[in-house]
Amino acid sequence: MIGSLRGMLLHRSASDVIVEVNGMGYRLMTTPATSVSMGAEGGEVFAWVHHHIREGAQTLFGFASLEERDVFEVLVATHGVGPALGLAILSTHTPDGLRRAVATEDLAALCLVPGVGRKTAQRLLVELASRLTIDSVDVRSGSSSAGSEHPASAHRDVRDALVGLGYGSEEIAAALRELPFDGDTGDLIRTALQRLAAA
Repeated sequence: MIGSLRGMLLHRSASDVIVEVNGMGYRLMTTPATSVSMGAEGGEVFAWVHHHIREGAQTLFGFASLEERDVFEVLVATHGVGPALGLAILSTHTPDGLRRAVATEDLAALCLVPGVGRKTAQRLLVELASRLTIDSVDVRSGSSSAGSEHPASAHRDVRDALVGLGYGSEEIAAALRELPFDGDTGDLIRTALQRLAAA
């Protein structure tokens, strides 16, 4: 069972990388963010690996952090979540973002994942609540001059605004991914729109 790899990055695309270790190339399926984080082709890379074995096939999934791999393994152990959907979820949400969505029962956040509809999102919220460690998730923002605001609510407001402006789920997910969870909702919307305009 392969748990990690260190070697040279031979090739990279948005969905996979090939890492050469002692003359052998290992193909790792990745999220776009993980692929980008591995740097330039020809450089040394390290990846945590989930070695997925099923009848007639073996697939390696690569992750930049141990936390991301652990969350992926929780996802694929969840009823109805295969490796492809697990990777799609982590392509849309960071581990912390996923925990926050589950802790706050943010159905719309899970619906941003391609292939996840309302029924699937509802089931995932129930099942992941008992599988992910969400007790330590900070779902409250710091105070500001206008008082404290629930960060998940701020993200929902931004998402609703972007939906109203006609942006698609993948664009919205990308805009929200690095958006801070505290601050004025209007400022967050402006920041999201700037990122979308620059993309």
